[in-house]
Amino acid sequence: MYNKVEICGVNTSKLKVLTEAEKRELLLTIRNGTEEEKKKAREEMINGNLKLVLSVIQRFTNRGENLDDLFQVGCIGLMKAVDNFNPDLMVRFSTYGVPMIIGEIRRYLRDNNSVRVSRSLRDTAYKAMQVKERLTNENHQEPTVEQIAKELDISREEVVMALESIVEPVSLYEPVFNDGGDTIYVMDQVGDNNDDQNWLEEIALKQAINDLSDREKKILTMRFFQGKTQMEVASEIHISQAQVSRLEKGALNRIKGQL
Repeated sequence: MYNKVEICGVNTSKLKVLTEAEKRELLLTIRNGTEEEKKKAREEMINGNLKLVLSVIQRFTNRGENLDDLFQVGCIGLMKAVDNFNPDLMVRFSTYGVPMIIGEIRRYLRDNNSVRVSRSLRDTAYKAMQVKERLTNENHQEPTVEQIAKELDISREEVVMALESIVEPVSLYEPVFNDGGDTIYVMDQVGDNNDDQNWLEEIALKQAINDLSDREKKILTMRFFQGKTQMEVASEIHISQAQVSRLEKGALNRIKGQL
């Protein structure tokens, strides 16, 4: 990822980076300018934030996805952020844009990527099924996993993993029973581990974050939401790295203390 200079025909080493003032001016033009001015400002805003897309897709590089595809999907999220951002909110564009880009990529990964099963695992599964069928015919009963593993000269765990890998995913909305009245779906038979304690802890976490100062909220957002280093945060809010470290640690300790 980091060594790839060109993505989707875009030379990433020469991407323009806009200042916050430039972003705000373009966003105001997109909202208040003429149609021609809006179109030009929108294009400049998108091109000036492509590095934001690059920084986000770095989080997804370990999934084996095509980087060009992720970049294109991320750009769709960026366009949506540009089109829907309200400059009156007085927040940085990246604070709004990053979750939009992440959301678009996650939606793409969820909707378009099935679970990948290696060829060797599939081959093992089909061999195991053939052995299972043969032993069932010979002994008039289904063989155990251990018997199948012995026939294939592999471990029990390998047999289980291979057979599970070829099981088709089942939708939570798959009907499992219908007596002519109410239909019972898979999701009705899946346990819910969430309880009131989890709900209360979530409320306590939100309250603890709300009790932080604006500076502390900003530091935690930049560090853990935008993925910036302490040095980058320090440079942006004009304090030392040591101060960022101290404020970050103090904020986290206060949050932990209230949970």
